[in-house]
Amino acid sequence: MELREIMACVDHTLLRPTATWEEIRTLCDQGMALHTASVCIPPVFVAKAREYLADRLPVCTVIGFPNGSTTTAAKVFEAQDAVRNGASELDMVIQLGWLKEGRDEDVLHEIRRVRETCPGSILKVIVETCLLTDSEKIRMCGIVGEAGADYIKTSTGFSTGGATPQDVRLLAEHAPAGLKVKAAGGIRSPQDAEELLRLGASRLGTSAAARWIETENLQNQGGY
Repeated sequence: MELREIMACVDHTLLRPTATWEEIRTLCDQGMALHTASVCIPPVFVAKAREYLADRLPVCTVIGFPNGSTTTAAKVFEAQDAVRNGASELDMVIQLGWLKEGRDEDVLHEIRRVRETCPGSILKVIVETCLLTDSEKIRMCGIVGEAGADYIKTSTGFSTGGATPQDVRLLAEHAPAGLKVKAAGGIRSPQDAEELLRLGASRLGTSAAARWIETENLQNQGGY
């Protein structure tokens, strides 16, 4: 798979709490140059990034991030605010405690509420696979699909682990028709990315994409 094909699947990401506007602007410039699927940035920068990008690249942001423990009303407000500010893609974190308690209907209701808030936006649901059992991951495939979201996403990148080949394969095998898989967290190389795409991911969340291009350019110039 060519690097440009991988880039078309990448949400070019910067979610560090210390991120500055200068860093976000650089991320936007890189995203446009690399033709990534979107830039994924903190909510506080969405309006400014949308103005800067002028519709040349979709803006993605996060809801209930990174722990998912805000109330449903707060997540709905975050989603509304993000869409008003220009986000066209939303990555929301589920309430993991509810899933652990078997409160699947509550998890379903919350995702549906956010989905109803942003009917024209792409909604990705982060389930934090590193904290779930395989049976919980499979349950979440059904819940996310029933709620009408577009993607089930492996990870925030801020917990105990990120995307693994095993988890991507599992989610892809159990996702109902129409539900796609986004792999995120710990994707360090084009080889990692290609493997996850081969196993069933349609989107990738990574902050490493620009380094992949730099490395390829150096190799092409005989730098290694």
